[in-house]
Amino acid sequence: MPNLLNAWRLVTPKHGDQRDAFSGEGARLFGGRWNSPGTPMVYSSASLSLAALETLVHADRRRFERDYVTFKLHLPEELVLELRESDLPEDWRARAVSEGARRIGDAWAEARASVALSVPSVIVPNERNYLLNPLHPRFSELVIDPAEAFRLDARLATGSQ
Repeated sequence: MPNLLNAWRLVTPKHGDQRDAFSGEGARLFGGRWNSPGTPMVYSSASLSLAALETLVHADRRRFERDYVTFKLHLPEELVLELRESDLPEDWRARAVSEGARRIGDAWAEARASVALSVPSVIVPNERNYLLNPLHPRFSELVIDPAEAFRLDARLATGSQ
């Protein structure tokens, strides 16, 4: 039995179908910190709380959404490549876009070097996010639990107690 790492993906109900949530289409269309538009990629986090923070940092507070869908996934450790701190470009934490991080992510995805790439979170650098390559031939080896409803506390939108 392989050693498994857990990861979490948080999506809006509109994208709550497993096929949609793990297609990499959103990242392909719009790009992200670790990929340029045109490169499909699925972003996930090592914990559900980090997935929530990663979602909140990109949320439009004027249209705060509380309801989400979460997926827990299990990654065979042998399918995960870890990006070390010494591998990070100087601009990896740049606001909006890091061209250095995008070059790394694009090259990793194109090479299909692994199913997942472990990278530090910009929000909590001591925690990890997992980039998933849906085009990798072993992508189907990920075990994805059924979707579950997830609701953020309304205080996150208003800052009130």
